[in-house]
Amino acid sequence: MASHPFKSMFRNMGLLKKYVRINASASTFCSDSINVQISGQISAEELTIAEVQERLINCMGIDRGYKPLQSSRSHLLSLLPTSQADLPPRKMSDSFASVIIPLKDDVLLQEKYVASEGYVRLGRLLEDMDIFAVWIAQKHIQNPKQKPEDNTPYVIVTVLVDQISFTSYKAQHDANIRLSGHVSWVGSSSMEIVVWLEQFAHGHWEKMTRALFLMAARNSTNDSPALVNSLVPENEKEKEILMGGESRKKRRIQFQQQSLLKVVPNTEEQKVIHNTFLQTVDVRDPTIHKRVLPPNSMWMDEVSYSSIIFGQPEHRNLHNKIFGGFLMRNALELSLLAGNLYSKYHPELLHISDISFRKPVNVGSFINMHAHVVYTEQNFIQITVFADVIDPVSSQTVTTNSFQFTYKTPADVVRIIPRSYSDAMLYIDGRRNFQHVMGLG
Repeated sequence: MASHPFKSMFRNMGLLKKYVRINASASTFCSDSINVQISGQISAEELTIAEVQERLINCMGIDRGYKPLQSSRSHLLSLLPTSQADLPPRKMSDSFASVIIPLKDDVLLQEKYVASEGYVRLGRLLEDMDIFAVWIAQKHIQNPKQKPEDNTPYVIVTVLVDQISFTSYKAQHDANIRLSGHVSWVGSSSMEIVVWLEQFAHGHWEKMTRALFLMAARNSTNDSPALVNSLVPENEKEKEILMGGESRKKRRIQFQQQSLLKVVPNTEEQKVIHNTFLQTVDVRDPTIHKRVLPPNSMWMDEVSYSSIIFGQPEHRNLHNKIFGGFLMRNALELSLLAGNLYSKYHPELLHISDISFRKPVNVGSFINMHAHVVYTEQNFIQITVFADVIDPVSSQTVTTNSFQFTYKTPADVVRIIPRSYSDAMLYIDGRRNFQHVMGLG
């Protein structure tokens, strides 16, 4: 078996010492100092995730209260650089920060985060990680044209979530959670952000998850890319982190080039499809159109679960679109429901991968989410969730997002079988994602 691609998932946490103090330059997005303690208490200078969101609103100069039409930010365009050379290089430590979700003493906040089993709702954490990734990206940017009193001319959007891997630790709903992270790779206008979560329990911080977000910097009117500072490693460890980001970029390009919408399945995958087909027909019967479901199996087209969400203003992000974290939370919770109903167990979430944000979703949209069990192997389930925006007038749909979830159950599950060619492509795509996150290919 190949080594797991995330077996060193917390190795870069060496950037987080027992006590860290980070100061941002006065010409950056904000000039906070963040104090990270080893205890589970919140220090006087440590920000909560709610305070981070408030500061993002202030620094972007966004109008308070929902308005269908936001004030123009076109006057900030002149503050943007015309060349990356105009921006000073940055270090990973420049963007490093930690913030707290203060669950320990806030009973009302606990109600928002608690799941039915008494653990933390992972979907809520996805929302916080998305906000925090924007915060980290803004901290990385240092723009000489921007004065301390200026609103930021940058708009940061989530392009995709490469992978989120979970440990076996079950987060409790009544103990503080710490989010930490930094920029780990930079292109011309894109930034990879590594985020990890820990919870204070039994006198120390328990590792919960590690995530990789790819963020894009846009100009103040959100209609073209905006250049960001380059990233310079300070030591061998940071060189390794930077190279990892470059490798993931190449893998994403290769994955896109090998998309089943562009090329036929490879030889091995064709054999998988054909062998699966042969298991559903009587090879002695010359009329191969008679399909028979093998024992302990289910047809893929009979296993799907859906929900329709109305995108209310309270679900909007800083740019008056539906918040990506809100979409991730609902997709995760639908996938959990699908995994539970399919396996008859409460499955353990291992990985979230290949979350793509193809198009922004407007406030007021009807969002149809549908989850499909696309691949199974022993006691593992791969679930794909699609988010479609429905036009209320024409009833036409546009797929804006897709999500991949990998679950584990206590016992082997019923095997999923594709019946049509389109289902076979979903099966192969799910198999590819499963093999990648599990380090099998």
